[in-house]
Amino acid sequence: MSERGAFDINTATAAATARAVRDGTISAREACDAAIARIEKRDGEINAVVVRDFDRARAAAKRVDATRTKDDRRPLLGVPMTVKESNDVAGLPSTWGMPVFKDLPVEEDGIAVARLKNAGAVILGKTNAPVALADWQTVNPIYGRTVNPYDHARSPGGSSGGAAAALAAGMIPLELGSDIGGSIRVPAHMCGVFGHKPTYGLVPLKGHGFPGTDGIDVPLAALGPMARNVEDLNLAFDVLAGPVAGVAYKLDLPPPRLQTLSAYRVLVLDAHPSAATDTTMRNALHALAGKLDRAGARVEYETSGLPDLAAAHRGYTKMLSTIVTRGTPGVTPIDAHAWMELLDEQMRVARQWQTVFSNVDVVLTPPFGTTAFPHDDNPNWSARTLKVDGKDTPYGVQVAWPGVATYPGLPATAAPIGKTAEGLPIGIQIIGAMFDDRTTLAFAALLEQDGLTA
Repeated sequence: MSERGAFDINTATAAATARAVRDGTISAREACDAAIARIEKRDGEINAVVVRDFDRARAAAKRVDATRTKDDRRPLLGVPMTVKESNDVAGLPSTWGMPVFKDLPVEEDGIAVARLKNAGAVILGKTNAPVALADWQTVNPIYGRTVNPYDHARSPGGSSGGAAAALAAGMIPLELGSDIGGSIRVPAHMCGVFGHKPTYGLVPLKGHGFPGTDGIDVPLAALGPMARNVEDLNLAFDVLAGPVAGVAYKLDLPPPRLQTLSAYRVLVLDAHPSAATDTTMRNALHALAGKLDRAGARVEYETSGLPDLAAAHRGYTKMLSTIVTRGTPGVTPIDAHAWMELLDEQMRVARQWQTVFSNVDVVLTPPFGTTAFPHDDNPNWSARTLKVDGKDTPYGVQVAWPGVATYPGLPATAAPIGKTAEGLPIGIQIIGAMFDDRTTLAFAALLEQDGLTA
């Protein structure tokens, strides 16, 4: 049995909590109660954990304690966590921030939530998201606004903004987010935490569909973990990833390509033709690139075969618009042949990236063109602007940066690498080849290990 005095229940990682519950240092109920106390004490003005299920969480923790064994193999044994509001949890609302769905019954856990529970996690409740998950801010008419823990006048990012804020404020060690336009990576960047958008299709989306729907997995979309360290990302990713039914096939991802930073071939993309990028963001990326170069990594700023980023952005936004406007009254849908042409173009871009990854191991980019920005309640995206190097620039085009990985279905890990002079977090996204999730996660872990994350 480990020494209780060496374990801090209020700062422990998910992995450390699971180990402590497993060896009897603490009980799952103690971990649960401590997390509830943190939420009640810290969430106040932040407003991140908007659906609270504390009574059922305590009952679930009690069941974990009753069934725990010394060699218990559940990787998230007794870990208290929250999930993004859009993830189905039986008995809790999944409104996507829309009042019309407030009373829609949810009778079954989503696949991802069920996997977390089966792995021993204790679900405390749900975190806030914007209306229809369609913003890099987190505010809706049901639950109100979530603010950035580093500056309450600024956005925590979106659409997994409640998740990132809860992590950054130390309320919980682990979260389940979702991403189609940077919704894991942007809030991770803006709140100074880690997040992983898996290769498309690795984590089943059933139980994370638009309220009242139950069909195919949404193209481009992904579910993934968010945490305050890479060990916890890996732990949760291993729980979440895998086919719906493992009878005919199973997940067998390749191991990380390399074991040391000095061995990596790194491509740095610091500018996008479709979206302005602030000098603060670019300088932080350059500073990291310099450290990697001095550590022995091969760092490049260009490579042969790179897809036309502007053309890829146009294809991505056409596909994204088709997906997110499906069923919207007054919107004329594209025909089947036009959709197939979009899929053809997506595949061409994906193949180009595979060629790129024969020459490099990871690609580093900003997750977004700015750090956390002030709240903007203008409902018209086309009228919103962001300050980039002091100049007003279009808001919506910032989807270009997360789209670099999303459009071709590539894995991308967000990692914090510094702070501005005002103390706002700065992150990067680490993009890998298709199914090289363990490589992007390993690279983030090496950055963390070498003190290059913040």
